[in-house]
Amino acid sequence: QVQLVESGGGLVQPGGSLRLSCAASGRTFNPYAVGWFRQAPGKEREFVAAISWSGGTSNYTNSVKGRFTISRDNAKNTVYLQMNSLKPEDTAVYSCAAAYVQFGRIIPSSYEFWGPGTQVTVSS
Repeated sequence: QVQLVESGGGLVQPGGSLRLSCAASGRTFNPYAVGWFRQAPGKEREFVAAISWSGGTSNYTNSVKGRFTISRDNAKNTVYLQMNSLKPEDTAVYSCAAAYVQFGRIIPSSYEFWGPGTQVTVSS
């Protein structure tokens, strides 16, 4: 069993930055690929980014490419999502998820463990 907790969300102005963290406990984080997803009010959950268990491979949805960076520190059992040049359309609850596979997946049902989420609001 893996427990995940996100942190780092908040209110930021357009063009600003935030760094989200996803901390794992319960089991070692190494064998798990991790994904970030977001859900805005009235919309379906959307894939944002994912990273392989080793950290060597990552993928992003097109709308965040060049602005967001996913990374991980397995020694700290933590995955990060650095978000730059934030836009109002990035406003959502961001959740991290873990899957016992080598490479990250874009489909939410591929993930076994989920955190409760953290709110990100981009507004002036």
